[in-house]
Amino acid sequence: MAKNSLEEVIEGIRSIWGPLTSELVAGCRQHLEELLQTPATEDWLATLHRDAPANKEMYRDPTHGFVLLAHTEHAGLYRPPHDHGRGWVIYAMQQGEIEMGTYGRIEDTDGNVKLVKKDSTLVRTGQVQVYLPGDIHDTRCISGPALLFRFTERDLKKEDKEEHRLTRYVERDGVWTLGAP
Repeated sequence: MAKNSLEEVIEGIRSIWGPLTSELVAGCRQHLEELLQTPATEDWLATLHRDAPANKEMYRDPTHGFVLLAHTEHAGLYRPPHDHGRGWVIYAMQQGEIEMGTYGRIEDTDGNVKLVKKDSTLVRTGQVQVYLPGDIHDTRCISGPALLFRFTERDLKKEDKEEHRLTRYVERDGVWTLGAP
């Protein structure tokens, strides 16, 4: 039986999987770019467009632990600055546009933490964006509904709930700083 593009991409990622290296990130990025070329007529993608789920797990690797999620976001949806703890993430835009800002974490001599915005990138249909461990970013859906894939090298929900390794930031008096522990 012929494989669909989702199955081919997963098989491709599984075949190159290993420790975090530039080559692994580049390979995963390439496979996700291939996924973005999927014709909207493939059943699994047509279903995502029709149902527009806020969050749907597309694949969880039983051996390596990586996870591929699909998210539908509506224009204006904002996700404040955060990191992904020990994990790394690749966002792949299937439809729409999302602005992704990047931040540096600055700590003053008193130990107070604030974020400084470094840059902002408009990620459009067909593009991908990579965040490595420790990278801090926010997202704002500019053109929606946006359909994006989020590839994570581990289950970030589990890591956040059980190990509290993800950091989220809050805005206080116009400055992004650490949220409550």
